[in-house]
Amino acid sequence: MSDKGMMEKEEIFSKVLRAGRRTYFFDVRSTRADDYYLTITESKKFTNDDGSFYYKKHKIYLYKEDFDGFREILEEMTNFIINEKGEEVISERHQKDFKKEYDDDNDNENAQKSSTAEKFTDVSFDDI
Repeated sequence: MSDKGMMEKEEIFSKVLRAGRRTYFFDVRSTRADDYYLTITESKKFTNDDGSFYYKKHKIYLYKEDFDGFREILEEMTNFIINEKGEEVISERHQKDFKKEYDDDNDNENAQKSSTAEKFTDVSFDDI
């Protein structure tokens, strides 16, 4: 089968969920026997020290015979979390208006450290 034929077969139905640094891909794919299964891929963006970035991906293959059990447990687990912790997201970085205040804090801390360091650099050993 040609590459184009394989690509058409793999791209049966897809949805994407972007969630901050994470992106979830839901893809319906076809087996060799022309049956369908679901892949769920989590892709997470990371930054190297040099500023370049890379992605780590994790994939789950879910076949029709497992749908009912998977759906049941997923619903049970999500309901448990919502019942125990509510729907509000606690983490600041998940809030829509979240600003990286720690960058400003780091700048302020560095300025304070610099200012503090300057005060102590003029110390004479005779003063001790």
